[in-house]
Amino acid sequence: MNKEFELEQRRVGAVLEAIQQEIGKLEKETSMRKNEVVTIRKHFWDEVRVNTDTFDDYLETIIGLRQEAQALSVSQSTHRHASKRLSTLRRMKEIPYFGRIDFTEDGSTTQEQVYIGISSLRDPHNEDFLIYDWRAPISSVYYDFQPGPANYTTPMGVIQGTLEKKMQYLIRHGVLQSMFDTSLTIGDEILQQVLGKGTDKQMHSIVATIQQEQNRIIRHDRGRLLVVQGAAGSGKTSAAMQRIAYLLYKYRDRLKADQIILFSPNTMFSQYVSNVLPELGEENMEQATFQEYLDHRLSRDFQIENPYDQLEYVLSKTDSPSYQARLESIRFKASTRFADAIHTYRQSLETSGMLFKDITFKGKPIVTAQQIEEQFYNHDTDLKFYNRLESLKDWLLKEINELQRNERSKQWVQDEIELLSDEQYYKARNFLAKKRGYSRESVADYEIEPKALANLIVQQRLKSVRKRIRSLEFIDLKGIYKQLFLNKWSEEDLPKNWPAICQLTVEQLEVNKLLYEDATPFLLLQELILGFQTNNSIKHIVIDEAQDYSPFQFEFLKRLFPMARMTVLGDFNQAIFAHASERVDFHTLTNLYGPEESEFIQISRSYRSTKPIIEFTRSLVPNGESIIPFERDGEPPLLKRVGDYEELHSQIASKVSDLQSRGFNTIAIICKSAEESRRAYESLNIDDLKLIKSGSSEYEQGIVVIPSYLSKGIEFDAVIIYDASANVYGDESLRRIFYTACTRAMHELHLFSVGVPTPLLRDAIREVFIKNQE
Repeated sequence: MNKEFELEQRRVGAVLEAIQQEIGKLEKETSMRKNEVVTIRKHFWDEVRVNTDTFDDYLETIIGLRQEAQALSVSQSTHRHASKRLSTLRRMKEIPYFGRIDFTEDGSTTQEQVYIGISSLRDPHNEDFLIYDWRAPISSVYYDFQPGPANYTTPMGVIQGTLEKKMQYLIRHGVLQSMFDTSLTIGDEILQQVLGKGTDKQMHSIVATIQQEQNRIIRHDRGRLLVVQGAAGSGKTSAAMQRIAYLLYKYRDRLKADQIILFSPNTMFSQYVSNVLPELGEENMEQATFQEYLDHRLSRDFQIENPYDQLEYVLSKTDSPSYQARLESIRFKASTRFADAIHTYRQSLETSGMLFKDITFKGKPIVTAQQIEEQFYNHDTDLKFYNRLESLKDWLLKEINELQRNERSKQWVQDEIELLSDEQYYKARNFLAKKRGYSRESVADYEIEPKALANLIVQQRLKSVRKRIRSLEFIDLKGIYKQLFLNKWSEEDLPKNWPAICQLTVEQLEVNKLLYEDATPFLLLQELILGFQTNNSIKHIVIDEAQDYSPFQFEFLKRLFPMARMTVLGDFNQAIFAHASERVDFHTLTNLYGPEESEFIQISRSYRSTKPIIEFTRSLVPNGESIIPFERDGEPPLLKRVGDYEELHSQIASKVSDLQSRGFNTIAIICKSAEESRRAYESLNIDDLKLIKSGSSEYEQGIVVIPSYLSKGIEFDAVIIYDASANVYGDESLRRIFYTACTRAMHELHLFSVGVPTPLLRDAIREVFIKNQE
């Protein structure tokens, strides 16, 4: 084995030399291309003779311009590709490859050794591949097969053969640290080493340890919808990022990174995964939160509650008089039933119910809301709804034209003319002269006409009115949505506290506030009235933490991105929002595109935590036995009961000190809510303690206090549950949020309880999945 290890280390050295040679060439090429681009830009017009005297001269000028523009475009494109390749090679100097297969093609006696990394690399003579890209067809054998008969698909057909051997390598900074024959256990030894080293500031690629189920996710290429249900720590997000890298590679001629968008749970998580695609050799895709999209569309007119403020209300305002009504409101407005109600309501507006705003000028209505309503419902009623609005808009613009003719002879216009400065008068004369066909040289000969100047003054004053009409701002969207809660509904469709829900909604609308549960319904109604603002350029969307989205929101996203395929990742056990009672799973999502266009993949093995932590956390949720722990040993979770908060803070500070002394870098003190996090942060006496808030955009390392719902998707070396008492987690509805908090721990999990522990721990204590330190 030592000799084989030496040979492999020698090969690593040879590959690194080849990488360095290509880097040297590309550095010269990128420098040359950069100078070329700068020179072409600098002397662009020197190379073109501009002459438009005759048609032939004009044609010669156009051809010259096109040739120079093409030369610039070619140089820019070559420089861009060379720079991207250079960036990839520099990453390959650290980890040139991670795997190898020995494959014999049927009909051949030659065994080919295929080394696999983040990008392909040929030898200096350009004859043989030293490394194959992990997305290349032959690389799929590495993920899909154990030694024995194997095959892979190429554009030319299926290649059959025999997988003789499969190896994995751990190479860091160009040094081979370890290598394993993975014929029997696919990647487990490597994975144990990777997981044993804790988490870095950015989530690192686990491409070297992909199991077959993850490879199915990455290379899935059928239908419009892929739903991935994965236990906490199962690597579903990492596999999805690699799936995007694979698709960008496979369809590189027609799919670009800016045509893919990731909807992540929060901006901190976006930053946390920001390094994954570049690490896999691709540019980063667009990233956004659903809240950012809502703000983009609605924040001009409303103050919009964000989902974390909504959840904070649910977790900490249980004594509010309107608490039960708010809970029912959240659940009802997230449902497909309410989405159907919005569609039905919009249909009803074709015959009655449209509300409009007065169109005013100089503080007086020129067309009243009632006049607009009468015009809408009494004219062009045979047209489709949106065409009727276009016709209404045209009618209003004609009314404005008539107003303009009437206003230009009024005294206020003459007063404004007299108050014009010399500069304003000069600009008006130039504008009117050009409109009349005067050349720049003959403008001085133009004698301004008082009637034309008066008309221009009125036209300028009416400019903003016309703009509002063209953008349909005369429609009272807020009033129309509010009217929905003032109309009569059939009793069987309604939540028990419907009158209180209506009152709460109307009160918020009247002060221009939209509760989070109202934002998507309001936007849907707005789109159904004004016409959907679809985005056809996006070809693929990835939705992470899908269990936090309502069925309503999924329907909206489908309509927003009609050309996109969708990859949906989630874990229903972590469905922490109040609307989660109407579950989003494969069966409900299938309705988006139909069963023939949808596929479901479940990954059950969890890699994040030690086996004792997973055995504990799976006892917290229904059907937890389906979660398979990875065979990595560790200490069982510890439960410590304390008498009061003073003792709690002392014990937590002591535990943090102990964890730091044992080399743990990221330690999270997880609280139920932001309110509890703030109290904990102010009371704990720990150096360099950081408080994570819902507005945080940076993934902080070190010791952090964080609300449970912000910790989703992030992992920590050690986790401390601040107060796992019955007083804090006493309600069954908190089971999933408690589970989410506990599953953030990689190596150690410690729970403290001020007084009696939460009943959610009953099974874990009975089955001795947690050590009870009384």
